[in-house]
Amino acid sequence: MAPYLWTLQFTHLFPEHCFVLDDGSGRAVGYVIGTPDVFALEEMYPRYVEEVLGSEQGRRDVPPPEQMERLEEWWVGGGEGGKRVNERCLAQTAYNVKWLVLEGVEGKRELVEGWRGMLHIDLLEGWQRRGFGREMIRRFVEGVEGVKGGEKGYDYGRGIQLGVAGENKGVVRFYEGVGFRVYPGGEKEGNVWMVRDL
Repeated sequence: MAPYLWTLQFTHLFPEHCFVLDDGSGRAVGYVIGTPDVFALEEMYPRYVEEVLGSEQGRRDVPPPEQMERLEEWWVGGGEGGKRVNERCLAQTAYNVKWLVLEGVEGKRELVEGWRGMLHIDLLEGWQRRGFGREMIRRFVEGVEGVKGGEKGYDYGRGIQLGVAGENKGVVRFYEGVGFRVYPGGEKEGNVWMVRDL
């Protein structure tokens, strides 16, 4: 289900802001994806729901949620440590952009209104600490800076934001090295929010 929550909406709606690193033989070893404007993502999201989640494959991988009035709890009983991620909550989040990126704990709305650009980056272990991540972020930032006030009306506000999962806090130093800083509030949901001014 993860690609439907954290990658496919960006590749489908903002392909010009998606960059893939390959190993020279065509095998993908990393990517940086995102949007220059989360409110443009919100506006375009119904198209993603219809064309991707609504496809035969999408419905099979992420069945439409039974209810969308109230967001289910993220954690449920069972699994390692006595709890596991609630798949019903994941499906609801995939179908609702507000729950996915715009709303959350106190401070989230201020974050997304201020830093409207958003990115996700991932590199396979053997390709980390070799300068590729830094270069991919540079290209993404360059692309975002190039669209402000353009024909599509994107507005990155003060810059770009990203979230770091609580179990991955070791990468905070890397992001600080490429111009991001910690933004308060993410700790309330067990994560780290970071922003980069443009």
